[in-house]
Amino acid sequence: MTYYSMGMQVVRCCSRAGVPGPCTRQWAVQLRSLAATGACRRASSGTCTAALRNVAAAASAAGVATDGASISSSSSSTSTQPAAKVDYEAVIGIETHVQLSTKTKAFCSCASEFGAEPNSNICPVCLGHPGTLPVLNADVVRKGVLAGLALDATICLSSKFDRKQYFYPDLPKGYQISQYDVPLCEGGWVEVVVPDSGAGTSVRRIGITRAHLEEDAGKLVHGGAASLSGSDYSLVDFNRAGVPLLEIVSEPDLRTGAEAAAYGAEMRRIMRFLGVSDGNMAEGSMRCDVNISVRPRGRAAFGTKVEIKNMNSFNAMQRAIEFEIVRQVDALEGGREGEVVQETRLWDEGRQCTYSMRKKEGLADYRYFPEPDLPELTLTEAYVQELRASMPELPRQLRERLLGLGLSQYDVLVLSDDAEVAAYFDAVLAAGAPAKPAANWVMGDVMAHCKEVRLGWEQLAARMAPAALAEMISLIEDGTISGKIGKDVLPALLAGEGGAGGGSVRALVEARGLVQISDPAALAAIVDGVLAANSKQLQAYREGKTKLQGFFVGAVMKESKGRANPKELNRILMQRLAAPPS
Repeated sequence: MTYYSMGMQVVRCCSRAGVPGPCTRQWAVQLRSLAATGACRRASSGTCTAALRNVAAAASAAGVATDGASISSSSSSTSTQPAAKVDYEAVIGIETHVQLSTKTKAFCSCASEFGAEPNSNICPVCLGHPGTLPVLNADVVRKGVLAGLALDATICLSSKFDRKQYFYPDLPKGYQISQYDVPLCEGGWVEVVVPDSGAGTSVRRIGITRAHLEEDAGKLVHGGAASLSGSDYSLVDFNRAGVPLLEIVSEPDLRTGAEAAAYGAEMRRIMRFLGVSDGNMAEGSMRCDVNISVRPRGRAAFGTKVEIKNMNSFNAMQRAIEFEIVRQVDALEGGREGEVVQETRLWDEGRQCTYSMRKKEGLADYRYFPEPDLPELTLTEAYVQELRASMPELPRQLRERLLGLGLSQYDVLVLSDDAEVAAYFDAVLAAGAPAKPAANWVMGDVMAHCKEVRLGWEQLAARMAPAALAEMISLIEDGTISGKIGKDVLPALLAGEGGAGGGSVRALVEARGLVQISDPAALAAIVDGVLAANSKQLQAYREGKTKLQGFFVGAVMKESKGRANPKELNRILMQRLAAPPS
């Protein structure tokens, strides 16, 4: 695909960093950028960290601040003329490989499950044996079309498959079945919510170039090392070979690491809401290849791209991008344009830097030609419209609906991050709970419990029905129990004691004697007893030690075993404390 970056060795990136003088101001600004992404947090991260510390010392000695707001550089001069300054911006595009959650592979009947014994889900077709023919999995097409519709892409009613030729040990055929010039989906966009530098957010629309179907390669397992370099031997597991992928290619509309991370998270969210992929990055169900270049702000032409391959963490992707931006700006300003080449790099999590993997192949190297063993893929408009009608509510639509309920932006982003959380919350609302209290309970105690015991939300619903939580919230809202009592009752509901609601939670509260005391006469009697038993503290309060009010509230709550209505309690207590001594 076509995107944008430049490459050079990390050692060269760091070689000038410890030298004070003309480059001190430039590196001081870049140091802030790296520090913000955690790139210089570890003392063990090698040359880069040591060099950055030298930069900080040099900057401090020169009186240069390291908290600049943009990546820029200036030339040094002993004259009084203002230094020329170049402000750079990054141009970022992302290729997202989404593993479609089909039961079988793209072109054969082998299972596509993750975690099976190595080379147990293979056959002559996915191994590319002579005389075998691929047969397209219909569910692959269905899920691909759903994803395209969710991205507002144009679904091509006529598309084709192509052979992408390249050699690698985990590619058994010596080519990959993909789509080249006539993909399944063209165009489209995705709306991304990006955290800004303050506490708010901004919304950006990122364009989609295309989305096409293809098959995955196998997996290399290296013995004696985590990667090929330094390993004693390598084994190949072909279970993943032939697993269906949807590759989604963005326009070069992204400008920062934060935007890229937000884009990746939204893409995974969309795929999960659709049910076309589980998006499990740890298992390789979603992988991102990031393409980056930098250019002077305002220039239309792109710089030379570098690709950072196989990012499987949005947090790491953001840090890798921020590192690359700084590295590339230094290369341009150092006058080493000849070292800028189109290449593929990898992210080293331990050293917090990228390193060169290989020179990137151009399109001609792949020698695409139409797949002779597969016919043209032809769809009907009726088929596409049928799938469109079956689509669930998407994250963007859910956010708009939740905002319409009066929830805060923070509440909306939390509740819409996961389809199962959103479904549970909706079920609580449907059972009659008000939106804001329901959001507070779902995002607070309930979500904390699920994380602590690693309980899925569908499993949670089987234990604590949404209607049971809604009934408990209603009891709090009408004053039957307090919020504190609700927290005491919640563990019982989580254990399944609340049944399906419909009065069973009220019965549980009454059986345990937890109904809130709201009767004024009963509360007044408790308050009078507490004040009589603490006459010295009462006298001290009336002499000006008003902080003792909290002491009396606590004493009353203890006496009532936590059942006193807080609002009514405070009203009666203040009346008694303000009354003249008898």
